[in-house]
Amino acid sequence: MAIPLIGKEKKCGLGMKMASNYIFKSGTGFFDKAALENAVLRRSRLHRAILLMLCITGLMGLPIFRLAQLQLVQGEYNRQRAEHNRIRLFPVASNRGQLLDRNGKILAANRVSRSVYLWPKEQAAKEWPATASLLSSILKIPKEEILKKLEKVGYKSALPIRIRQDISRATFISLSEQAGNLQGIEIRPESSRDYPYGDLAAHVLGYIGEASLDQLKANPKYPMGMIVGQLGVERIANSSLEGVWGNRLIEVNAKGQEIQELGVNAPIAGKSVRLTLDLDMQKTAEKSLGDRLGAVVALDVKTGAVLAMASWPDFNPNIFTSKVSKKEWTRLQGEDKPFLNRALQGYPAGSTFKIVTATAGMQSGKFSPDSTLFSSASITIGGISFNEHGAGYGTIGFRDALAYSSNTFFYQVGMAAGPEQMSKWGHELGIGGTINLKLLGLDGANHGQIPTPKEKVKMYGEDWYVGDTVTMAIGQGLVLVTPLELAVMVSTVANGGWRVQPHLLTSQANGAKPIKTAIAPETLNVVRQGLIDVVLKGTGRAMNDGSIPLSGGKTGTVEIPGHPDNSMYVGFAPADKPEVAIAVVVEGGGYGAVSAAPIAQEVFRTYFQKKGFKPKK
Repeated sequence: MAIPLIGKEKKCGLGMKMASNYIFKSGTGFFDKAALENAVLRRSRLHRAILLMLCITGLMGLPIFRLAQLQLVQGEYNRQRAEHNRIRLFPVASNRGQLLDRNGKILAANRVSRSVYLWPKEQAAKEWPATASLLSSILKIPKEEILKKLEKVGYKSALPIRIRQDISRATFISLSEQAGNLQGIEIRPESSRDYPYGDLAAHVLGYIGEASLDQLKANPKYPMGMIVGQLGVERIANSSLEGVWGNRLIEVNAKGQEIQELGVNAPIAGKSVRLTLDLDMQKTAEKSLGDRLGAVVALDVKTGAVLAMASWPDFNPNIFTSKVSKKEWTRLQGEDKPFLNRALQGYPAGSTFKIVTATAGMQSGKFSPDSTLFSSASITIGGISFNEHGAGYGTIGFRDALAYSSNTFFYQVGMAAGPEQMSKWGHELGIGGTINLKLLGLDGANHGQIPTPKEKVKMYGEDWYVGDTVTMAIGQGLVLVTPLELAVMVSTVANGGWRVQPHLLTSQANGAKPIKTAIAPETLNVVRQGLIDVVLKGTGRAMNDGSIPLSGGKTGTVEIPGHPDNSMYVGFAPADKPEVAIAVVVEGGGYGAVSAAPIAQEVFRTYFQKKGFKPKK
């Protein structure tokens, strides 16, 4: 039977349609195209899944790796850092020992103040400049100074540094208002030095300040910010005064606020130091000197203890307990040199040196205690005329020559004794290097000088002339003495020939034993009686007004070319049993009896009033 054409066509069409789903390849047979495409699609999805899994695994692995690194590799380091962030070690300053006068009255003590500290690691190095600018405007200190201190210790330091001491109440309030903007800032209460009498005895007491880099290197035990003595007794006795700093271990929160105290190593307070100064005598000396350039020294004639030491101009050591202003520092470096202790600087001695010339004349063997010489209006030596104060006093001995301060008498004595003898006995009395200034310990102390002809050539490269001997005899020319040396000189005469060693600390008494001089008792007696005659009938008669016991002394008026005369006075009292010796210098003060002697009288008066002396009319 024949098959209809259409059926064949349909069947053939279906076959062709089915065949189109296959691809023929010689030698390999037929492949399913759809299956191939599905396989490719599945492989693509698998690859994407694997890649996605790898990404996810990587992202999850990074934190795990970092965690492992922080805990396993850097675990110890980070544990220490975390501990430091949580726990802080606070240095605790010790209370500095007090300075007391000989009677236990306070000359320097302590008070509570506030200081500003920075914790360097609390901010990144790049953040500190902005904080320093804000602090600079509040604390009135240069931004560069703050950053310099931070750089010195390092921005990663875990210890605080002090940038300002003793801030005012207004500054404290300003800082408190900015607390939210000042991370790593701490206001800490501290003990601050206080000098209750201001500038009283400033050159003796000195001042304190933060330890310098050299001082920190020399004392490794010092913490940063350690306060030490920088001048005077504060420096001399620093090892006793400073004490030992302690510390507190505290826990803080993220804001640096204290949570709890974990432990305390208590500081050890410094020891109080007693000075030989008498507060009342010191007050009187400074008040009497006033605002005149000069110095006053009072000594115990038997021990050498310094009872008063005044110098003007002076300074207020309280200014060093905080930041010193530029204006104040400029003043301290001024022409009048407020830091200079004039009690320890050399001055031409003037007629006070006649004590040395008289001693040298008798000790040289050229004169006896009873010798006399003729004094006139002038005397010619080497073709040069040297004048007296007036018309002369006729024939007089050593006692009257001292009482009236005769120049022509001492010209002759000096020429006969010679410069070597005057230098020798001047040293024996305490001038020119025989005082132990290391025992005294004060900064900038100098010895006077009484040069011999050989020493003049060595010092100045000049020959010695007759005029040098003549002027030396009355304390002019090359002779220089310090007020301290003058006080020692008159003490040696007053106490029977013992040269005392001046000292400022009562603890130094055993190491300051007086030294017996080679001056004969007869010589000392004549000189001492001559100094008493100065007060009884001579140039110092105003000292004998009954307000103090009878004393001995010597006035001096020193010619300074181109300047007003210096006024000088040395004395001791009481005349019969000397206890205290005084030396006074007033620069440009004129006659010794007019300016210097009244100051000595006021200091004597204070001393004897404390002893119960009742003034006589």
